[in-house]
Amino acid sequence: MAQRTIRFRIRPDGLVEELVEGVQGAGCEPLTERIEARLGQVQQRRSTAEAFQSQQLQEHEHQALGQPRAL
Repeated sequence: MAQRTIRFRIRPDGLVEELVEGVQGAGCEPLTERIEARLGQVQQRRSTAEAFQSQQLQEHEHQALGQPRAL
């Protein structure tokens, strides 16, 4: 299993930035939801390239197997 890392940066204005590494697809949200609930309201989410890797790979596998893609 790949190493998963959550990095936090606390800015001078008090905002907390969170970066999840080593998680493909939408798996980072369930991984961080309890932490985010304690930190406060999430103002913005930006997906990294890793967030799309799993989704693209699954689409490619479904097409290769002749299965229809889910929209």
